[in-house]
Amino acid sequence: MAPTHIRREDPAPGVARIVLARPQTRNAQSPELLYQLDAAFAEATTDNRVKVIVLAADGPDFSSGHDLKAGFELPCAPVATMQAGLGAPGAEGHYAFECEAFLGLCKRWRDIPKPTIAQAQGRTIAGGLMLLWPMDIIVAAQDATFSDPVTAFGVNGVEYFTHAWELGARKAKEILYTGRALSAAEAREVGMVNHVVEAAALEEFTTELAVTVAGRPEFGLRLAKESVNRSLDAQGQSTAMDSAIALHNLGHANNLARYGQILDPTGAEIIRAGAAPRQVRDR
Repeated sequence: MAPTHIRREDPAPGVARIVLARPQTRNAQSPELLYQLDAAFAEATTDNRVKVIVLAADGPDFSSGHDLKAGFELPCAPVATMQAGLGAPGAEGHYAFECEAFLGLCKRWRDIPKPTIAQAQGRTIAGGLMLLWPMDIIVAAQDATFSDPVTAFGVNGVEYFTHAWELGARKAKEILYTGRALSAAEAREVGMVNHVVEAAALEEFTTELAVTVAGRPEFGLRLAKESVNRSLDAQGQSTAMDSAIALHNLGHANNLARYGQILDPTGAEIIRAGAAPRQVRDR
């Protein structure tokens, strides 16, 4: 049996809270965690008592991203895609894995037919954004930061590539080019985050917001969500994500050819150097 990395709570009538419960790794995302999260989302979605789903996380950080030590094998059959090539050597197998476990799951979560709200504290790094961005509303603690530094690894960004929608085109380029973290205030300013609250009030505020949403007619909420998501797709969001994951895996293939591994080995050093505090002023 795999360890339990997810916890379900019911903090108020009509509200299910799903919690990332791997704080000892800063909620790093192993394949087991991702598919346990998917199962919890699926259970809450089919539970007629649940009107709103909240995604939260234990510990000081929301998520440190992909757990690179956990490997790239599915812990179960594919649930998000009809995938071929899983387990194949080289770039072929890894592309199949990412289309299913990363992009496939995130698209599936974006389209959950119930309102979803994420609450984030501390750091959200790279793959952590792939848990936040499919949610409908994001509430951040004042100490929260958000970063996608993975161009240091020779790829374009995380696999759920909605950066231009979440940040705007120019801010997305800045964040990807520099690897720097956005503060909670900056994230709210560009529209990625809905609310910024004191860390001590994060859970209470988010639960109250969920209760407010849950008080509205369920079918109206579903239709509103589908309408917004279809508007995003009419703008080309889904097609853009499909293109971006192909380019992402071109980066992996290049790294395999050059270094014998899917990530540029200098990446960690570049990210550590970029994490040193710097005073940056607008001019």
